[in-house]
Amino acid sequence: MADERNVLGGELEPCGTDPVTGFYRDGCCSTGPEDLGSHTVCAVVTTEFLRHQRQVGNDLSTPRPEYSFPGLRPGDRWCVVAVRWLQAYEAGAAAPVVLASTHERALEVIPLEALRAHAVDVPADPRSLG
Repeated sequence: MADERNVLGGELEPCGTDPVTGFYRDGCCSTGPEDLGSHTVCAVVTTEFLRHQRQVGNDLSTPRPEYSFPGLRPGDRWCVVAVRWLQAYEAGAAAPVVLASTHERALEVIPLEALRAHAVDVPADPRSLG
């Protein structure tokens, strides 16, 4: 993971360990050739996002132990498929995003401005940090 970058150009930071997320179940939105879905967006799931995903056939609430999937509750951080997050964004149901934990590969699908508009880890005006 040390050489993997986030959408801001920095080192990819962990997304979540309770539940343990990531395609590789390492707590990070790391990706590789095996990750065909591109589980690269570190989302803080909301009731609205989970409801939307269920409506489009992506049930993230029901536990699936055979896939080491605990089922998500609002407030959980989870590496979601970039196309699925974009789908929710376009439907007005996007979950907040942790930019430092979102893999740069997400930018192949989602414009950075869309991610920034739903960021929970940077202020509205990043210049205020300087």
